[in-house]
Amino acid sequence: MTDETDEAVAARVQAGDPEAFGELVERYQDKLMRYARKFLFDTEEARDSVQDIFIKAYQNIQSFDAARRFSPWIYRIAHNEFVNALKKRKASRTVFTIDFDTLFPHLTAAESADSETLARDLRSTLEGQLEKLDAKYREPLILYYLESMDYKEISDILQIPVSTVGVRLGRARAMLKKLADTSNL
Repeated sequence: MTDETDEAVAARVQAGDPEAFGELVERYQDKLMRYARKFLFDTEEARDSVQDIFIKAYQNIQSFDAARRFSPWIYRIAHNEFVNALKKRKASRTVFTIDFDTLFPHLTAAESADSETLARDLRSTLEGQLEKLDAKYREPLILYYLESMDYKEISDILQIPVSTVGVRLGRARAMLKKLADTSNL
């Protein structure tokens, strides 16, 4: 892998270097697979969706503006792909929540043993409850807590206002807290 930015590699693909796209695949395959598994809860469906994401990204690479960041662009393609997969599946989900800001604050300090433990606990708690959330609340949680994206990046990916990201995260936390409270009875 080169030290080039994702945007520079994408610009090379746009300029006619299809081999450079393989570098973008290497950089994003694991991230998108993790995102897909958390969103779709089906490893096979996740693999298929990630493959489709890369096909669509390659087919539409000319529409990417290399003056902007690449990651929100490809995550937006992923978001659309996952929503379409859910529509195809037509699975109905029950909505529940937990207040993660109270239980596990979003740490911004340097990593430490304590923060690693909190992150592991958060992931463990999320793992068991994400499936119970509606996709519109689940996705911001995944992007914020598991992919460590900020509100602006999430806003770009979901194409919703930054304030709506905050509202959805707040509602999702409340739903998860309610679920945690009812499971502790």
